[in-house]
Amino acid sequence: MFGFGFSKLAVLIGIVAAVWYGFKLVGQMDRARKQGQSGKPPRQSGGGGKVPEVEDTVQCPTCGAYVVAKSASPCERPDCPY
Repeated sequence: MFGFGFSKLAVLIGIVAAVWYGFKLVGQMDRARKQGQSGKPPRQSGGGGKVPEVEDTVQCPTCGAYVVAKSASPCERPDCPY
């Protein structure tokens, strides 16, 4: 009735492993959060290349789409100002 079979032992090992890795993940997230608050710049993922330029968008009064005003192409509507 209270015997330990292979299946019960495997489930117990799985639960212990999940809790162990869960605590490791929480610890890594906590360290990353503290590093972000300490004033150090966060590590960049990827190539660390050039940051893309941010452009303002405006809403077209005719069609209602948001477009970049200085480089927008006109839509299918003949009265679209962009």
